[in-house]
Amino acid sequence: MEKKKLVVLTGAGISAESGIPTFRDSDGLWNNYAVEDVATLDGFVRDPKLVLDFYNEMRRDLPNHQPNYGHQGLKELEDLFDVRIITQNVDDLHERVGSSRIIHLHGELTKGCSSKDMNQCVIDLNDQDIHIGDKASDGSQLRPFIVWFGEAVPMIEPAIEWVVQADIFLIIGTSLVVYPAAGLTHYLKPNVPVYVIDPKPVSVPSTSRFRMIQKGASEGMRDFVAMMREM
Repeated sequence: MEKKKLVVLTGAGISAESGIPTFRDSDGLWNNYAVEDVATLDGFVRDPKLVLDFYNEMRRDLPNHQPNYGHQGLKELEDLFDVRIITQNVDDLHERVGSSRIIHLHGELTKGCSSKDMNQCVIDLNDQDIHIGDKASDGSQLRPFIVWFGEAVPMIEPAIEWVVQADIFLIIGTSLVVYPAAGLTHYLKPNVPVYVIDPKPVSVPSTSRFRMIQKGASEGMRDFVAMMREM
């Protein structure tokens, strides 16, 4: 029998539990850097070394952080469901627990790409730095494979296709304020149940199909896994 499709949207909250700094919280990365300096194409053109150093430091730090049960629980649910993960995060924690059906809406920190077209010449960096003078195969300066502010989100259409097919939708660690990801729930079929795991209140429609699990990623995932196994 074909497995039901569990489509998951993950945000910064799931990785914050693993110690990866968020961008928007009170102690987030945007307190130390101006968004326009390190997360826009104009910023990269203006001071490419600053931008490369910012993402190089984040990439070097990634191995210091390990997946938590929020990530592991999604892998475990693959024995029951066709699990498809749409993440706003640029880390590789989902990949490290073995999840394979993943869409990164905002790019991947462990990859580099062409500065002429971020969808071209994508390469695996692993934990290596990008330096000024490092070239993509099209001859342009190599840049981080990150979707910056003001740039199109190339993977939003494939993400919508997954959401349309969902039988169950799970949201973990995102406040649903960053678009276009926040608009994905609009594409769900009418009767699809939606579960939201987050320790903070999340503004969701006051309909019976939304169920809040107001806990952190690991603790909330344990509750969710238990519920799914009892279905």
